[in-house]
Amino acid sequence: MATLNPFMFRPGSSSLHCLDPRCKFFLVCMMSLAILNAGFPACFICLVILFFFLKQIRLPMGHTLKHLKYFILLLSLIILARGMAIPGNSLASFHGITISSQGLYQGALVALRFFLVMITGLLFSATTRSASLKNAAQWYLKPIPFVPEKRVAVMISLALGFLPLILQQAEETRNAIHSRCGNLEKNPVKRFTRLTLPLLKKTFLSADHLILAMEARCYGEDRTDPEFEPSGKETIFIIAVLGFWICSLFLESCI
Repeated sequence: MATLNPFMFRPGSSSLHCLDPRCKFFLVCMMSLAILNAGFPACFICLVILFFFLKQIRLPMGHTLKHLKYFILLLSLIILARGMAIPGNSLASFHGITISSQGLYQGALVALRFFLVMITGLLFSATTRSASLKNAAQWYLKPIPFVPEKRVAVMISLALGFLPLILQQAEETRNAIHSRCGNLEKNPVKRFTRLTLPLLKKTFLSADHLILAMEARCYGEDRTDPEFEPSGKETIFIIAVLGFWICSLFLESCI
C-alpha cells in the first residue's frame, strides 16, 4: 500500500484548515517574499513557527523529510557550489578548488530560504482542498480583464492536485522496480528510463481518466460562484505575517 504523500490534503480542524483559502493564498505570497529577503535570525524564527504548524496538522517530520530527500540533496549541492564559487577565507582546498567560509555561509542562507519556502507551500497544500484552491484562484483572477478566470482556476487546481499524485505514482513505480531488483542496475540511463517511462504512462492515463470523469458528469465552466466562510482568524494571521516581515527587516538592519 502506498504511503500518504505529505503534499496531499489532510483533513483536520487546525487553525490553518479553517482559514479562508483566499487568505492562505495571500499569506503564502507574503511569507515567500519575506523569506527571500530574510537573514539567518529571521529564518530560524520562521523555521520554528513552520515546525509548530507542521506539528499542529500532525504531519510526521521523519515521513516528510524522507519525501524531501532529493530536494535536501539539491540544497546541499547549492551550499557546496556557493562555497566554491564565492571567494573568502579558505576552509579547504583540493586540486585548485577552494571552499570559503563566506561561500558556505551564503550557500547555507540560500538553502535555508528555499527550504522554508518549500515548507510553506507544503503547509498550504496539506491544509487546502483542491476545490478551495480553484475557488480562491477564481476570486483573485475575476477582476482581471480578458482572463477566463474559471478556466484558469480549474487549470491551476488540477496542476496543483496532480503534483502529489505524480509523486505518489513515482514512489509506487520505484517500489515496483526495487521488488524486481531493478535497483541493482548500474547503468544510470537504464535506471532513469525504467522509472520515467512508466511514470509518464501512468500520468497520462490518470489525466485521460480525469477528463472522462469530468465529461461524464457534464462538467462546464458556467457554474455557481463559490461562497467563502471565513473563520474570523484571518486578520490575526495577516498581522502576524506582516509583523514577521517587519521584524526580519529590523533584524537585517541591526546586523
